[in-house]
Amino acid sequence: MRKIITAGVDEVGRGCLAGPVISAAVILKKGINLRLLKDSKKITFHKREEISEHIKSKSYFAIGIASVDEIFNLNILQASLLSMKRAIKNLSIKPDVTLIDGNFAPKGLKNYKTIINGDEKIKVISAASIIAKVYRDRFMIKLSKKFSNYAWERNYGYGTKAHLKSLKKFGVTVHHRKSFKPVHKILSN
Repeated sequence: MRKIITAGVDEVGRGCLAGPVISAAVILKKGINLRLLKDSKKITFHKREEISEHIKSKSYFAIGIASVDEIFNLNILQASLLSMKRAIKNLSIKPDVTLIDGNFAPKGLKNYKTIINGDEKIKVISAASIIAKVYRDRFMIKLSKKFSNYAWERNYGYGTKAHLKSLKKFGVTVHHRKSFKPVHKILSN
């Protein structure tokens, strides 16, 4: 009897004021150290980087991205679901079952289960959470080299005090989410 192939899916960056929303889909292989897998928010930056490399070497994984324009045109929930759908579609192996963090799933998906706080409860979703977080953090760090006024290398696009202060002082970039209240407010002034 064939083993059921299970994928875990999670997204990162829904609450940010800048940058895309990123999802990862992961299918774990044998040899993964399950003890390392927990909610990405509960792991330090450097440890997360290490664990992400371990997961990548012991899994099939794929990334899905929804751009700032897609977030604006669709809304953040629909853009998040789109990034999840893209991550699942980009997997080189098709899962029999897909476990998704949260309570929403992309339309048209078959054999899935949504799990609230899945990144804390289900190892394969934790793995997806870690890969997505590391990918997005690296993306924002790279972007911060061009847009150094916003401290994205530290806040990763989240609405920290420093980021909001910089938004007021330097204005809105093409990477900011114009439909998000703090950004929209600055544009309206």
